[in-house]
Order: sequence, then C-alpha cells, then structure tokens
Amino acid sequence: MKNNFDYIIIGSGFGGSVSALRLSEKGYKVLVIEKGKWFKSEDFPKTNWNLKKWIWEPKLNLKGFFKMTFLNHVTVLSGVGVGGGSLTYANTLPVPKSNFFNSGSWAKLNSWELELKPFYETAYKMLGAAQNPKLYAADLTVKEIAKDLGKENNFEAVKVAVYFGDAGKAVKDPYFNGEGPDRTGCIHCGACMTGCRYNSKNSLDKNYLYLAQKLGTKIIAEKEVFNVSTIGTSDGSNGYKIEFKSSVGKKQQDFITTKGVIFSGGVMGTVPLLLKLKENSLPNLSDKVGCNVRTNNESLLVVTSTEKKPKDYSKGLAIGSILHTDENSHLEPVRYGEGSGFFRVLTVPTIHNKFVLFRFLGVLLLFLKNPFKIFKTIFARSYAKRTTVLLFMQTLDSTLRIKLGKLTKMKTVTEQGEKPNAFISEALLLGKQFGKKVKGIPYANFTDALLGSPTTAHILGGAVMGKDISEGVIDKNNQVFGYKNMLVCDGSIISANPGVNPSLSITAITEHAMSKIPSKEK
Repeated sequence: MKNNFDYIIIGSGFGGSVSALRLSEKGYKVLVIEKGKWFKSEDFPKTNWNLKKWIWEPKLNLKGFFKMTFLNHVTVLSGVGVGGGSLTYANTLPVPKSNFFNSGSWAKLNSWELELKPFYETAYKMLGAAQNPKLYAADLTVKEIAKDLGKENNFEAVKVAVYFGDAGKAVKDPYFNGEGPDRTGCIHCGACMTGCRYNSKNSLDKNYLYLAQKLGTKIIAEKEVFNVSTIGTSDGSNGYKIEFKSSVGKKQQDFITTKGVIFSGGVMGTVPLLLKLKENSLPNLSDKVGCNVRTNNESLLVVTSTEKKPKDYSKGLAIGSILHTDENSHLEPVRYGEGSGFFRVLTVPTIHNKFVLFRFLGVLLLFLKNPFKIFKTIFARSYAKRTTVLLFMQTLDSTLRIKLGKLTKMKTVTEQGEKPNAFISEALLLGKQFGKKVKGIPYANFTDALLGSPTTAHILGGAVMGKDISEGVIDKNNQVFGYKNMLVCDGSIISANPGVNPSLSITAITEHAMSKIPSKEK
C-alpha cells in the first residue's frame, strides 16, 4: 500500500465511483478509500428496525449504511459504505430544470445545460436508467391529488436506476456487454432505501465501481482519512501524503502517497475534512470552503392510513412517481418496505407556527381532537404498509455555511436568504390532501415539528465552483484552487439549487470533470 498511486479517491459515492472508473480507463493507478463497509445483497437488513445493520454510528457499534446528522439548522440524511449514497437513495434520476444551470456561483463559467447534456446521457446509460413501469397505491393517490388540482398532466412515473426485467428472475449482465455482474428483476417490494436484497437496484458497486475494479482500481473499506498534506512543495505538484485510520474498532493509523487526490466523501465528509485541512496542512484552500450550502428547500411529511382496510402503501419503488405542482416545486410519494417502521419513533404530528410554544400546544390540541386517529397511527400494525412519506422539494434558493464546531464536529450559520424552513405551507396543504384520502394526519421528524429545523436527504454545496479562489473552492473542471492534481467530485460541488434529487447531476458533472483529465502518459 505504500506504493505511489496516481490518484487516491476519498469516498465511493456518485463522484468517487465515476472518478475511479474513468481514471482507470485512462491508465492511472487508482485507490478508493471508504470509511463505510462493503455490503452484499444478503448483508442488508430486512427492515430498518435492525439498527445495527442499517444505521452508521460506529461509536455505538452500529455499522450500517444510513447516517443521520443533526445540525442546528437542518437534519441531514446520508449514505455510508462502498457505493456511498447509492446504497440507500431512492433510485430517482431526474435532470434539473434550466434554472439550475443558469443560477448560482457556476452560472457564468459555462453554458452548462448544453455542455452537460451528453454527460447526463452517459450517466443515464451507466446507471441503467429506466422508466418505472408500474404504479402502486401511494403513486395512484398522488395521481388522484393531481387530478383534483387540475394538474394530471404534471404527474408522471420517474426514471430510476433499477433493473426491471422479469420479477425475481436472474439474468447475465444486461448493461455492459457481459462485463458487469448478473442482475435480477425488481419485485417492487419498496425496500430500496434499506438496501436492495434482491440484486435489482443499480447501486454503484454494480456499475462504475465494479468495472473500475476489473481495470485495477483498489478499494479499501472501513478506513477514514484524517489528514492530507503536500509532499515537498506547497501546491502539491510533487504529490500528497494521505493519512487514514480505521473507522471501526481500534483506530490503527497508516498513510499512502499519491500524485493526485479527489475528495468524494459527500458534503458531510468532504466539507468538514477540507475545513480541518485548511486550518492545518492545506492553508491555500479557498476561504469559500463551507459556503453556499443548500438543502433543496424540502419538506418530509409522513402520513399513515387509519382506514379499516388500507391499501398496501409499501408496494412499489422507494419513489415511483412525481407531481410537478408548479414551476418551482414538486411532490414525490416515498415508501419503505414491509416491516420498516422505525421512523414512527422519530415523528410527531406537525403544526406550522413560528413559535415553539404554539407548536407544542398545537400538537397537544391534535391529540385532544383526534385521540383515536393518533392512537391508531402510533400503534398501527403493519406501519410501513399503511405509511407514505411525502417528499416536497423546491428550486427556491437560500444558503447556509458550515463551520467546524467547538462542541460538535460541525455547525451551520445562515448565509444568504431565509434559513431552511420546516414549515412550507404548500407541503402541508398537500400532506393534508393526502391525509384526507387515506384518513391520516401529516407527521414530521421531531426536529422539524418541534424545533423548526427541516430534514433533508439532499445536502449540497460547501465546495462550489467559482471563477477564481475568491468566489469558489473549485474551477469549472472541479480542480481545487491553490493545488495541483486535486479535485472535488461529490454533492459539495453542486453550485445552485437543483430542486430535484441530485445524484444524476453529481454523476454527470463528475463525468465532465473526468473528461478533462488526459490519459496517462506511457
């Protein structure tokens, strides 16, 4: 391991996996360091009650792939493991609307919508994107709401990274001319976000990382990078020393040298690491590290049916459809597989009011007015089969700044626009409409409902693009200002609000960045 690598990639999510394959194809010697575990289909938990296999919090001996980070302005949901967020995301692959490409700190650096179009197409192909062929109860209920609103034409099935084929039937690689792994047709069990146990989800270990390994990429798991320093020169032109330690068990330390480094640990990994390095070993980093952090301006509401004979809302894909409610907003019905009822212990009825006391009193009043419905919700049998999560997202923009905390690893401060808001009136209205159809009440994460800080699965920014080091952390090709052969390729590069699930965009932008790196000289 002490042998020089051409590139070391820190993290194996959508940016890291793309980088690994494309650099390997160009003849570079590549190593990927991932702090999470390797997972095979049989390793995933059957339900999210199996916290040891689902939650990532190694200090508590929880070694799963799903992480919750509680910050003072937002609760962040993210993925950890070989394959990063692809292990736990909901598979959806939307292309953002034009406003995304023409706003934010990157807007004037390129004609992004035109420039990235072929890379979005490549990303679709690599991730096995396909239109969801079948709608189920939650999707059909949202379709009813669309009809009620006169927006039935704005409802559609989503494109997803799933192999459909014949349900439950295994086939030889259908994507990469036999070079990829065998796949199995999706059975629409709804358990995408607790890890696909049926080999149907096109997670990154089934495409980019799989092919990269065949070309020689090395991957080491359960290792966390804690320091990156230059060798010989201050700008990294002579290479870097990467120091890491075990992320589980004994904190054994080691180091490797490399000519180039790519940060791909996601916002929750890359940004705090860069902030720490700026204070110590990489002082040339831009002062914009941690700035321009966005949350997709989203709301997550949970509605549990109290019907005597409810439909099965757990069937389908994690997200199978989308309703575009206006030019800035959309709604997606989200589901967990049968038996996954852990979130019932984290949610309370949601009341929209800016005063904490009134929110508490509002929740109490709901209990007094609807005791039986509340009771049925909390103690519902087959909770996942009765429950739908409503994900509401907007392209309206506001930003935070992440800083290193004194008592906690990170803290956030408001930067531009209004702070993230857990109380989006359009979202609550849609939640109530859904609730009326299934005889349920909108609930939310306790941090949303009681503290007013929203929950997001799409934390973005913190290492954004700019025309120079005074405006961004990286240039238009993802190269870090102030250092040679150093890039950032993950959600922290997203430099405007996409308003949709960002995985496809991270993939496409990284494909673009890798296309700018020349093949290795022989």
